[in-house]
Amino acid sequence: MGKEIGADNPQMTEQAPWHTMSIEETISKLGLPEDLAKTGLSVDEAASRLAKYGPNQMTEKEKVTIWQRIWHQINNVLVYVLMTVAVVSLVQAVTTPENDTTNQQFTASFQVALIVSVITLNTWIGIYQEGNAEKAADALKNMLSTDARVIRGGKEIMVPAGDIVPGDVCLLGLGDKVPSDLRLVSVSNMATGEAALTGESVPIDKQTDAIPVADGLEPEQVPLGDRKNMSYSATLVAQGSGIGIAIATGDFTQIGTINRLVNQTETIKTDVLKQIDMVSKYLFVCICTMCLATFLTAFFYSDTFKGKALPSVNIALVCAVAMVPEGLEAIVTLTYSYAVKVMASQNAIVRALPAVETLGSVTVICSDKTGTLTQNIMSLTAFVTSNARYKNNVDAADRVPANFVRDDTYLCERAVLDLKKKGADIVADGPNNPAGRRGHNPSNHFTVDSLHTTENPEEAAKVAHPEEAPFENGSSPTKDWIQAALSCGVLCSKCVLGENGGRTGEIGNPTELSILRASYFAGVDIENLKTECPIVAEVPFSSEYKFMATIHESSDVPDDKLVAYVKGAPDRMVKVCKYQSKGGIIGDDAVEEINADYWMEQIAILSSHGLRVLGLCRAVIPKDSVTAGANLGQEFVNGRPEGAWLTMVGLCAIMDPPRPECVQAIKEAKGAGVRVAMITGDHKDTATAIGHMLGIVDEKFSEAVTGPELDSMSDDEIRACVLTHNVFARASPQNKIRIVKALQAEGQITSMTGDGVNDAPALKAANMGVAMGKEGTDVAREASEMILADDNFATIVYAVKQGRVVWDNLRKVLLVNTPINNAQGMSVLFGLLAQLPSTPISAIQILYSNFICAVTLGFVCAIEPAEDGIMANPPRRVGKRIIGRFLLLRILLGTFLLTGCVVGSAVIVNTVYKDVEEFERLYKIRATAFNVLDFGAISVMLSARFAYNSSVTPKVFQGNPAVMWSCVIVAVLQVLLTYIPGLNTFVFSMKGMDGLGWGLTIASMVFVFFAMEGEKAIRRSLKASGADTDDREGVVDPLPPVDMSMPKGASKLNLQELAK
Repeated sequence: MGKEIGADNPQMTEQAPWHTMSIEETISKLGLPEDLAKTGLSVDEAASRLAKYGPNQMTEKEKVTIWQRIWHQINNVLVYVLMTVAVVSLVQAVTTPENDTTNQQFTASFQVALIVSVITLNTWIGIYQEGNAEKAADALKNMLSTDARVIRGGKEIMVPAGDIVPGDVCLLGLGDKVPSDLRLVSVSNMATGEAALTGESVPIDKQTDAIPVADGLEPEQVPLGDRKNMSYSATLVAQGSGIGIAIATGDFTQIGTINRLVNQTETIKTDVLKQIDMVSKYLFVCICTMCLATFLTAFFYSDTFKGKALPSVNIALVCAVAMVPEGLEAIVTLTYSYAVKVMASQNAIVRALPAVETLGSVTVICSDKTGTLTQNIMSLTAFVTSNARYKNNVDAADRVPANFVRDDTYLCERAVLDLKKKGADIVADGPNNPAGRRGHNPSNHFTVDSLHTTENPEEAAKVAHPEEAPFENGSSPTKDWIQAALSCGVLCSKCVLGENGGRTGEIGNPTELSILRASYFAGVDIENLKTECPIVAEVPFSSEYKFMATIHESSDVPDDKLVAYVKGAPDRMVKVCKYQSKGGIIGDDAVEEINADYWMEQIAILSSHGLRVLGLCRAVIPKDSVTAGANLGQEFVNGRPEGAWLTMVGLCAIMDPPRPECVQAIKEAKGAGVRVAMITGDHKDTATAIGHMLGIVDEKFSEAVTGPELDSMSDDEIRACVLTHNVFARASPQNKIRIVKALQAEGQITSMTGDGVNDAPALKAANMGVAMGKEGTDVAREASEMILADDNFATIVYAVKQGRVVWDNLRKVLLVNTPINNAQGMSVLFGLLAQLPSTPISAIQILYSNFICAVTLGFVCAIEPAEDGIMANPPRRVGKRIIGRFLLLRILLGTFLLTGCVVGSAVIVNTVYKDVEEFERLYKIRATAFNVLDFGAISVMLSARFAYNSSVTPKVFQGNPAVMWSCVIVAVLQVLLTYIPGLNTFVFSMKGMDGLGWGLTIASMVFVFFAMEGEKAIRRSLKASGADTDDREGVVDPLPPVDMSMPKGASKLNLQELAK
């Protein structure tokens, strides 16, 4: 372990709970004079502090140099083998006499050039693959301010942000980026946007008073969002202005803590890369063994090389070249690259190629709710009247009244978990809670203070005279009824609807906008309605009384009358209503006395399903009772002499609805054995309701657990909890990290989504970090392995499917490439044992087969589409070896088949042409063996296309256009290399084949294909009888222990409330 960042910086020991201290205490703690806010630091004091505390910059992680990257690529035992062969070949090329008639000098030189080219190309591919290396720290650095306005020596001056020191007095204005962590000493209507740091999308209003600490909490447990007398480095001033004293700079700011955590967390090496490294080591042992066997056979047994040390060494090295899979790295990278391209076309952008494979083994997807599982658009889901309830199609694209349908069974009862709860308890767990989300300011202004329901909620919920509703159950209301019923929500609002009802250009509170959007898509002309009913006066909204009212002219009332619309927290609206509208019909003859118990129970029912609720009320008042343009006080609504006076029209039930495609995606994930967990900062009931709609909450995972509950759990308890719960509500960034580590400790492969700066450590800790492309921050994107360009959960499930395809295709690539390599090496050895005049294939032929033939045929398997049923199988077992028992059996079968055909054909040619001059005979042997090998490899590829299904079908040439092209390319190249004069003899040491050679080639090709298919037929039979032919119960690598401790500095990530 190296020295911790900032360990010698005085700020390490001078940290204090600044938010709990008064302005005077803050200045005193910094050891500065009382008039600091007016005079600022002196120039000398600022210079002294800069020397003491260092510049206001974050320490960068040590960069990896190009030489380190190159070494990382060539530090491989197989590369060492190739280098050894290249050195020996170079020596041979230099020492061979120029008058040598066997072309040995050219062959050795060409071999050196090919090997160097192979090593160079593979190194370049590897370095290019790492091109998206760690940039998270750079992204954090780019978020910082460049200049700052400070008071020094009593004067306002601009200084580089890097020169800010603890004690500097910084001036902030609209649009400024906060240069360091500040304790505010003066504010003027100031609010800062801290979404990237805290996850809160609404700017946070600032104050200067000290923040009290609740009983039982430590000062550090107060969430950042509640530290309203503080402003944090890299956040933006969204409104107003202020003055603050710098209390932390550089690595000791909140964003600096994130930087340290990002740099601490190491990227997890994927399972396949680990296994390929292991396979390389095993292969090295096999190569050494084969080389030794080949040398001993050549030196002591072969008639041609007996007693000749250097030629025997050369033959052994030819065996080494044959067995080193020079093209494997290129084809593996190609497999990843193609999958990345396919996923990018579906909005899944993979930043690190090997991460594609990780997707295929994911067992748990931990997803954010808002914007990922839901649409991130608050929508009016239901409208409840005195005797009916109407369901709104939130996914509708057409502007028709039929989007609303009367459905009296929709949300007509409390959620199962809230059946026995009191109304107040339902509100406490739901989105109408005035406390807001965990550690967030409440984003729903119209929250419920208290909800007192009757002792008999079933009786209170009964609808009186449902038959008197204006529309039959199952039918749609008219546009005029919808416009009249929702006119309060439309007119009593300062919001502006976005373009074509969407979010582009919208202005205002999302909850209020949902009513405008529902009206718009029902066919209501919003602008025309506002024109026909101009506003006369208003009662502005205030969080103190939680309603707003507007007074309008209307052609629906007499000229001496006005219409008062009041919209607000539903419990407060019920208290000021004397009447209720019958079935939502507007008119004097459609009014009856209010049933308060009914409305209170409806509020409880809707809240229990995680819905935000707004009450819409109206009344007709004398025109002379208000003055045009007046800003009325709250007493206009709740301070009237007659007491309750309004008419309740209905309740609007509002939520951020699930994405419709996510329901099917989660169903598909379940079918594939992948759990989906939802982690949200929202309330427990809201999260549970969304979970039910999505299918995340079911009989097995029936309850949600909250962040405060997780905080109180031990490591063992949280490990048990993550296996029994799918919904985590009111969760903090700390909770995310613990959830990831607990799942990993239980052997789960975890994908985690995130969008904020504070999510970066959890994204890095997960096996697969997934960042949002539209709503996410650069820091989250750079800390992740994959980015969702559309912020859509369904894209993750698609990516999981492609990850499984990659795993399958890598196995198919190994099935094609490995037998080719093995057969070449074994052909050299067994050719010597068969007393052939020399190796049946030359070194140049071997290199060609490895890097051209194998790559071309392997490319087919690299881009294979998904086989049927790939998402019907469970995730592969954690630690499962890429080369399991049955794949090893297939590789060995392919190896022995190719070896037998190559050596057998060589022996036949050697026997038939035994009277031909040895040199001429050797060329015929090598031509036949070379073609038998590569055409036989085509047979292996065709069989490998389908892991279990038979390839004895025309479909073997369908579904993948590369199949025909690769077969044609390999066949044409084989013919050209065999018959082009000079190229065949001088470079490839062979001559054109006759009928015998082609007969042996075709016979071998057919034999290899049907032998491989015979093995598959046997395996299908075994699988049908229940045998494990998928290696699910086979050998798995042991899992390393997971450290459940939090990263150093993670306690600073307590960005949201820890109180229960």
